[in-house]
Amino acid sequence: MKIVIQRVSSASVKINKEIYSHIENGLVIFLGIHSEDNLDDIQYLIKKIVALRIFSDGDGKMNLSVHDVKGDLLVISQFTLYAQTKKGNRPSFIDAANPEIALPLYHDFLTCLQQQYKGRIETGEFGADMQISLCNDGPITIIIDSKEKKAL
Repeated sequence: MKIVIQRVSSASVKINKEIYSHIENGLVIFLGIHSEDNLDDIQYLIKKIVALRIFSDGDGKMNLSVHDVKGDLLVISQFTLYAQTKKGNRPSFIDAANPEIALPLYHDFLTCLQQQYKGRIETGEFGADMQISLCNDGPITIIIDSKEKKAL
């Protein structure tokens, strides 16, 4: 699994020109699911998301997590994170999980996230054409790939 996390002051999702969900201060999490992902990938990423210290403390240093600041989370499924662009000009998405694999993992990700994070969690709609608006705060953008984790 691959995620792109953006610290935001606000964000919203529109589907069919209607606001589907929105958050205030917190994180937007774009979630890409690989065809070989499993529960270990989910658990690794959720642990990182909840504990990642990317919010400023009273001294202006990034020492606080989303949990510490009681921030909101907005999770958006985004298969294009697995785009391959080495050959030609049209991206290939061959490594992205097909919907039959990705949808259950997406739901597992959300369930595990709700178990680990008691704050507000919003989502987009899996497979929908969405328009995402966000105000990146910082800007802070972090990319984490569960396949690049090191043994602890």
